[in-house]
Amino acid sequence: MAKLVILSEGMSGRSQELTVDKTTIGRVEGNTLQIAEPSVSSHHCEVLLKGSDVVIHDLNSTNGTFINGEKITDGVLKPGQILRVGQIELRLETPEAAAPATPATPAAPTKKPAESTLTAQRGVSLNELEQGARTGGFDATSKGFAKKSNKANKIFLVAAILVVIVIAAMLILLFANIK
Repeated sequence: MAKLVILSEGMSGRSQELTVDKTTIGRVEGNTLQIAEPSVSSHHCEVLLKGSDVVIHDLNSTNGTFINGEKITDGVLKPGQILRVGQIELRLETPEAAAPATPATPAAPTKKPAESTLTAQRGVSLNELEQGARTGGFDATSKGFAKKSNKANKIFLVAAILVVIVIAAMLILLFANIK
């Protein structure tokens, strides 16, 4: 049975067996493989089993889906290749690739252990969001996350000030007429 094994630090060794035709990967509950990491979109991508092929379909994710470093919208993931969703790396493993060599077949080259593979750095912290966009792995020309202006509060504040001024003017006129 094919499975995706997470390689990224802090989650390494966690895996998801591909037992159904469609496996979803994303940050929120409801995905088959939930990865609670800020760089992973809520519904990031789908893993589709089509015959002997493992097809990856990006679901318009924010930080992209990559196979061996190449950005894809749709692509075939082969055993041993690295799938990256946001900043999280996963490797496709199959029993055939991990099966021990029999005396009739020569030994396959050994796979690189997870400890020596590159790990993706952690996602975005709140402090980084407040400081603006970071350049590592993201589009350096983007502005990052901008704070939204709250027009309703500004309108309410201006209206309140005008009401106070009108009341003050009416009180002044009232006291001026009394004397």
